[in-house]
Amino acid sequence: QVQLVESGGGLVQPGGSLRLSCTASRNIFVGAIMAWYRQTPGNRRELVARITRPGYTSYAGSVEGRFTISRDNAKYTVDLQMNNLQPEDTAIYYCNKYLATVRDYWGQGTQVTVSS
Repeated sequence: QVQLVESGGGLVQPGGSLRLSCTASRNIFVGAIMAWYRQTPGNRRELVARITRPGYTSYAGSVEGRFTISRDNAKYTVDLQMNNLQPEDTAIYYCNKYLATVRDYWGQGTQVTVSS
């Protein structure tokens, strides 16, 4: 069974923090570079961060230094700690394999809204 379940979104004031969590099915997670993406209305989904199985990470320039991606290979989970959130971070956040396309399975995502 293919599964991606994102959680942890919400409404936060600028400068605040949120921690997103994603639970993936084994057939997606094992051996994969996992990633977090985000999408705003009318725009393409953009890559926010990725993490290899050993834990090497890479971030989009807009979130570098504010967001931290991590994974638990035993639990098939990948988290995104987001600090110093700004209004431009408002989006629906999704997790998936790195380089996942529209043809791949996607979960429902979790809404993050940054507003005063």
